[in-house]
Amino acid sequence: MNQKLNLSSGPHVRNYWTTRFIMLVVIAALLPATLVGIFVHGLQALWIILAAVIAAVATEFVFDKLTGRKDTWTDCSAALTGLLLALTLSPSVPLYIPILGSVFAIGLVKCCFGGLGKNFINPALAARCFLLISFPNAMTGFLVDGVSAATPMEVLKSGQVVNITRMFLGTSNGVIGGSVLALLIGGMLLWAYDVIHGQICISVLASFTLFIGLFGGQGFDPAFLAAHLCGGGVILGAFFMATDYVTSPVSRLAQTIYGVLIGVLGAMFRIYGHAADSFSYAIIIGNLFTPLIDTYIVSKPYAFRKRALQIHGLVHKKTFFDRFPKPVIAIAIIALVSGLALSGVFSMTKAPIEKQERAKAAAAYQSVIPEASDFSFLEEKVSRFAGEKYGTAFGAVTINEAVEGKDAAGKTVGYAVSVTSKEGYNGDLTYIIGFTGDGTITSITNTVNNETPGKGSLCKEPGFTGQFSGRNVSAFVLNGTGDEGVDGVSGATISSKASVNAINAALDFFRNVVKGGD
Repeated sequence: MNQKLNLSSGPHVRNYWTTRFIMLVVIAALLPATLVGIFVHGLQALWIILAAVIAAVATEFVFDKLTGRKDTWTDCSAALTGLLLALTLSPSVPLYIPILGSVFAIGLVKCCFGGLGKNFINPALAARCFLLISFPNAMTGFLVDGVSAATPMEVLKSGQVVNITRMFLGTSNGVIGGSVLALLIGGMLLWAYDVIHGQICISVLASFTLFIGLFGGQGFDPAFLAAHLCGGGVILGAFFMATDYVTSPVSRLAQTIYGVLIGVLGAMFRIYGHAADSFSYAIIIGNLFTPLIDTYIVSKPYAFRKRALQIHGLVHKKTFFDRFPKPVIAIAIIALVSGLALSGVFSMTKAPIEKQERAKAAAAYQSVIPEASDFSFLEEKVSRFAGEKYGTAFGAVTINEAVEGKDAAGKTVGYAVSVTSKEGYNGDLTYIIGFTGDGTITSITNTVNNETPGKGSLCKEPGFTGQFSGRNVSAFVLNGTGDEGVDGVSGATISSKASVNAINAALDFFRNVVKGGD
């Protein structure tokens, strides 16, 4: 007999699932969502997908040649990364966005850290976060028939009703891979073939839903919960991103803890964060915690008997501090010292900062009541609301201050109200509105605006604020007609709505509180 036999000790584990095979299975599972995205969004979505995949594969090919490594692009992991990135993009982004994202994902996050199996965070999500930070206008712009439109998550964040059926099917405004139905089909396929771990998927979705129900403001309303689950990349993240073998923990308990961490962070960012879609950041943070989780949650080896090992002196009991990683202790000490130093600096600079803020506020009041030489604060009228939400028709709006402006002779020449809406796209929007005695708006100044440059930031420009000046109405209507109508900023629906709500709240406060309804 001429056959060569390879003899080795057991146990023996054999599996035909190579890296290439697993990657192809995941790509196949993403095909339903890919096809739906192309069908709904047209050829532009196809070009974006092709650009991302080709750029990812080409980047790994070039890196292998430049570094003299064997070709690794053939294992299809780069192609999968490009496809995942493309599915998280708007169908209206320019083609340089997926190309730059794929180069960043493969070249920096994957290859520079040693290639497949050595990246510490998910490359596709890292690239998406990089693009969101570097190109916010391009990444947050969604067009419908050439007109800027808000995504379902933006609409939901602003307190409006969304179409859950369209979100589930993937026919609403959003990213290319937004079809929840298609993603669930692919995700269940991976789960059925044990390609992904059910502990991660279930713990992510369960903890996310529970947190939204407890702290989302609408309880466990099925429609509200379904809207959050169907939007913002939750399903794509739970089944295809968080389950990445390289960046997720090993043991089942560790995977459950990891999934709960992602779900809670994702829900927390969704409710309290500024961005409507921030689930990517939750998964990235979960990736960073994976080594620490794996350090403390270790599966018990087969036939492990701790007592027997202790008898033979092979296991030594360690104190908690012996087992705690020294780098973590060092970082904690550095953070403590830094915190104490920052607290001292804050205490020393608090008074000068407050003085500057008062001067800034006085200048803002002066700009809306230019004839005034002195201002008296109407603290009693404002204090009755104690910083709480004002009224029920204006959203999350608070009245900050109200002043009465007087000239040198002591004659009242106008009033001003400072008001803040907490429902801007990226945070608070604060306006100071000047009034004449009969309620006519003299002018408006926007003092706080962290909205997207070129979109929501335009709400502070005269083109938007100037249309309110010289008008005396009971309330303004966004994109309305007639005496009460005002135009919103194109592509900034949330910012425009928050701004009009704030101004309407100031109008109501002036008439019913400052002037006592006269």
